[in-house]
Amino acid sequence: MIWCQSPLPRFHGTYIETEVHGERRLNILDKRETYTMNSPKLVIRFFPLPGVDWLGNVKIRCEESGIEAELCYRGNSFLPRPSIHRSVKGKIFMSSTSKTVYEVSGHWDRTVIVKDVSTRKTTTIYDAKEALHRLKTPIVKDPKAVLESESSVVWGEVSEAILEKSWGKAKEIKTCIEEKQREAARERKSRRKQDEEEEEEDYIPKYFTVSHSKENGWSCLPSNKLVPTAPIVVND
Repeated sequence: MIWCQSPLPRFHGTYIETEVHGERRLNILDKRETYTMNSPKLVIRFFPLPGVDWLGNVKIRCEESGIEAELCYRGNSFLPRPSIHRSVKGKIFMSSTSKTVYEVSGHWDRTVIVKDVSTRKTTTIYDAKEALHRLKTPIVKDPKAVLESESSVVWGEVSEAILEKSWGKAKEIKTCIEEKQREAARERKSRRKQDEEEEEEDYIPKYFTVSHSKENGWSCLPSNKLVPTAPIVVND
């Protein structure tokens, strides 16, 4: 999975709506298929009932298979309605003919099913309870390969303090980390200004390339075709 996205939050009084710009690319290597998709809006609601929702339309496309999907994420506008709250509805169709082959329906926090329009057979493609039940805690396989900038290293002591319910200690460590990151940001800004004065070349990322266009906005691609083995793994 590769994505280059940027959030744009807007405050609307009783809720915050965040529009997510950019796209994601899911590469299925054994099938040699690439699926591109956008993201729904993230809505954090304060009143009348606090909650977090995904809202809006999502388009998914695979050029290799010639298949597309259109999904609509829905939620409560004001009063709670269980049938609509956190629901998703849409269709899967052929790009060449626009013929619908599957209908999609359900709730993304419960179950999502697809129905074959020709046979009317339904299949559960996502079960939130089962997916969460299978989640396992990642472990560090090779501590020496973990960079100091890895979030698991940076926030490790904060996580330990939270698990121990040492809220004061967690807050103190968090404040210290944030101050170090602000100082690092000031140093980067200072170096960048110095490079500009000395007409040095722009900073070039090590692991990916970044591009921008008026039509598609920002985009990034990995420099290498294969991703190196991660030092943090999840055992089966």
